[in-house]
Amino acid sequence: MGQIEALRLFVLVAESGSISKAANNLGIAKSAVSRRLSLLEERYGTRLIDRVPGVWEITETGHELFQRAIRVVGDVDEIEGDFTNISADLTGTLSISVPHDFGIAFLNKVLIAFKQRYPEIQLAVDFDDRTVDLARENYDFTIRITPELEGGGSGTRIGSVQHRLFASPQYIEAHSYPSSLKDLRQHPLLHFRTARRAVWDFITEKGNPQPFEFQPFLNSNSGVFLLDATLKGLGIARLPDFVASQAYAAGRLVQVLSDVGIPELGIYLVHTQNRRFNRRMRLFAEEMKQACLSCT
Repeated sequence: MGQIEALRLFVLVAESGSISKAANNLGIAKSAVSRRLSLLEERYGTRLIDRVPGVWEITETGHELFQRAIRVVGDVDEIEGDFTNISADLTGTLSISVPHDFGIAFLNKVLIAFKQRYPEIQLAVDFDDRTVDLARENYDFTIRITPELEGGGSGTRIGSVQHRLFASPQYIEAHSYPSSLKDLRQHPLLHFRTARRAVWDFITEKGNPQPFEFQPFLNSNSGVFLLDATLKGLGIARLPDFVASQAYAAGRLVQVLSDVGIPELGIYLVHTQNRRFNRRMRLFAEEMKQACLSCT
């Protein structure tokens, strides 16, 4: 067995959590996997996995080898996939989860264009604002819009989203224009999310955070709904550019307190830790990066 195949076997055993599962996945005898693992340990002169009845634990050296081997095996698989099937159609599934409003308002055309370019890829898109469990729910990617990435998974920042305060021209004509955050409290405020008390984060002229707590006049988990409510003159809303840009460009919205800073949010492309990208995943990741540059 060559060195790459030995490392591939070790990665599979480590990921499976047992020799039996790895053997089942490979369709070979458990004894054959155990023997190959022992040969790899002899080659490196160290124990990689402590395995006695009732005990299964990857050693410190085993963890180090796993982290390095998974990259090597992934690189080899990418080379094989790219050059062995260079003229073949891309096939297989690609399952992703995207924030609802961002997906509909901004990524819609990008996702359709991706499907048109690669019709053999079975693309499944879930438009949902919840934080999905990538491993348990079997998603290849999720896109998250957040100040900073937290929780499980590994992510790459591929863009940013800017929010601004907006009102309709009709609303401004009928009400006094707020000249400060203090004045803002005298206006009905439309808030994304559902909460009796809400907080909008602002930035002072000196760059310090300035939280603004208030009781929303209207709550919703849909930015598109809040946009419609703002256009109808119900109050002032803090909306992302991907929701409000067209209405603002058409003069249907007026920016309020444009001199007040609002922290931007990052757009993250997230996948499970140690996930080896296949060719369709890498193509999708690159297209999302290029598309989201226009949000920055």
